Amino acid sequence: MTFKAFDLSGKVALVTGGNGGIGLGMAEALAQAGSDVVIWGSNPDKNSAAEARLKAIGVRILAQRVDVADEAAVDQAMSEAVSKMGRIDTVIANAGIGIKGKPFIDIPTEDYRKILSVNLDGVFFTFRAALRHMVERANAGDPGGSIVAISSLSAVDGAARNEHYAATKGALLAMIRGLAVEHARYGIRANSILPGWIATDMTKGSQQSDVFNDKVIKRVPLRRWGEPEDFGGIAVYFASDASKFHTGDQVLIDGGYAVF
Repeated sequence: MTFKAFDLSGKVALVTGGNGGIGLGMAEALAQAGSDVVIWGSNPDKNSAAEARLKAIGVRILAQRVDVADEAAVDQAMSEAVSKMGRIDTVIANAGIGIKGKPFIDIPTEDYRKILSVNLDGVFFTFRAALRHMVERANAGDPGGSIVAISSLSAVDGAARNEHYAATKGALLAMIRGLAVEHARYGIRANSILPGWIATDMTKGSQQSDVFNDKVIKRVPLRRWGEPEDFGGIAVYFASDASKFHTGDQVLIDGGYAVF
């Protein structure tokens, strides 16, 4: 008998920042597992390209242009997604930004505020809108749901010259634990994923640095950069019934870097 817990047929997943990088890697895997997918992104060209790529898999796709730092835009987009797709079962808050690192004493306040607005406020707005829908659905007799925050290795590993970014990612771990406890009664799970060094647009500069590759990537036990597709499996797991008793956790996916 085939193990069917990973089958996502009939489910709808929403991925913020789903038009590229880790977000698109997860969205693609979710679609391949049978889930309909909503992607949020602020770049319309990247949204269109991702939408076409995902539609080729054969599930329903909705691409929305959303700035997650805009509270009203998040609420409106979530309402539209629920209306068009019928329900939202999984929300993966992946949208985030990085700003080139500087010595901590030289980090401008505007950089700190900008990173905070997307990486922390944006996740808060996204989860709040999603949970309003999920709780309402549970109260109507249809419990369940999964929310996932994409944190970072920097949340638990000293991130010199990048403390503003790390602070936002560390805060997500606390947020997720609270949400897991509060919403378990509705059958809703809440977990976080901590990526290590992953080859995306955000890390393009480091990928092209011989010094970085020699000093850092050579220390990754699996001896390579992570790729967006490396996050497909964990996305499907957290969206599926296979994880129905798994909540309040943080999963580190870094090729073994943190333990070496």
